[in-house]
Amino acid sequence: MPQLSSIERRELRARAHNLDPVVSIAENGLTESVLKEIDINLKAHQLIKIRVYGDSRENRIAYLEQICAELDAAPVQHIGKLLIVWRPTAGESATVNGAQNPKSRGPASAPRRTKRSFQG
Repeated sequence: MPQLSSIERRELRARAHNLDPVVSIAENGLTESVLKEIDINLKAHQLIKIRVYGDSRENRIAYLEQICAELDAAPVQHIGKLLIVWRPTAGESATVNGAQNPKSRGPASAPRRTKRSFQG
């Protein structure tokens, strides 16, 4: 299971804010078919939201732990009945795909070239 730093976790939570849940866990719980669907969506999107229908907080925590353990994913956030899970592709970190430090102003600019007049 990949480990996330607090900065990476914060960036992933921000990226996940506008996402809609792509998988739902209903009364049957975390079945093999639900795990397979989560795996497919993690391959396609890397960062997903999962909605859990049920009032048991302990069940939601157990689902999150099981998903992360079996699918080699990292838990990003558990808020209410939503689980946010991230799984990197090979060699990728959480700051890839344009998530950049908002205070960063990009690469340093190159020195300006000025026209020089030559007298011959």
